[in-house]
Amino acid sequence: MLLSDLTIEKTKEKPSCESYDCVIIGGGPAGLTAGIYTARARLKTLLLEEKAIGGEIVVADIVENYPGFPKGISGSDLTSAMEEQARSFGVEICEVGAHSIAVEGDDRIVNTTDDRRIVSKAVIIAAGTESVKLNVKGEKQFTGRGVSYCAQCDGAFFRDKEAIVIGGGDTAIGDAIFLTRFVRKLSVVHRRDKLRAEKILQEKAFGIPIIEFIWDSVVTEIKGAKTVQAVDIKNLKTGTSSTKRTDGVFIFIGTKPNTLFVKDIVTLNESGYIITTSEMGTNVPGIFAAGDVREKTVRQVSTAVGDGATAGAAVQRYIERLETVRE
Repeated sequence: MLLSDLTIEKTKEKPSCESYDCVIIGGGPAGLTAGIYTARARLKTLLLEEKAIGGEIVVADIVENYPGFPKGISGSDLTSAMEEQARSFGVEICEVGAHSIAVEGDDRIVNTTDDRRIVSKAVIIAAGTESVKLNVKGEKQFTGRGVSYCAQCDGAFFRDKEAIVIGGGDTAIGDAIFLTRFVRKLSVVHRRDKLRAEKILQEKAFGIPIIEFIWDSVVTEIKGAKTVQAVDIKNLKTGTSSTKRTDGVFIFIGTKPNTLFVKDIVTLNESGYIITTSEMGTNVPGIFAAGDVREKTVRQVSTAVGDGATAGAAVQRYIERLETVRE
């Protein structure tokens, strides 16, 4: 049986209790790994995730650089296995988000998006990132009607059509390659004259005849009637503008951290990422951060898993010290 065939019952009801040893905010690889570690340490653990368990990677068609899978593995299969493992050790998963975190003595209070107050000894923030918007005319109007931020989610809707990918990083080029399964022609618009994606992805993309690269350019407007029909493109070097017909626009120009709900309690860098110690600790004792949400140089599944393991182990040590002081 394939991992993707596993059916795991979701916990939609309220947690069985409102007091925990550890609350993890975010159900991506970092959060799930942290949960495995805290639960194995016999800490009562609650994981909150208001979107899809697995995080951003769940929609990845194939993950080729996670150790142990020489032929690659889909993001959904990988994270489904992580979820199953976390649940097997007793991690309680609830489909709700966190609204804010507060400190009351030794307690860390998580206020949820459905107005609950959950008391915990420690909190791990693993809320991940979200796609950066292009912020041009027509983007918001046509989101869901030709504008997309997820090739795996929407690629099949553009079978035998033309599409544009905006961006030059790993996600943009990886998803451009994926989209060639469906579209008859694909244009990659990038504001620089070379890509930032891994060389292996670049080599694959350059070898696909239906991919056209439009260098040193940006999309300035997305046009259409009921759905997307065209985009305006400006060349940054020459200043000239042109209009290109397309049925879809896939935007992959970066991500931003989901840290708005903790901006008043933990220290963030100028880009909004959480600043941590080597043990994933924040400036607030008992509050930790792991995965893409924290300040670091490499954001991959493997580094998220490492962060989660470190944070989970750090929480165990923190609670042991806390209980020793209380005795």
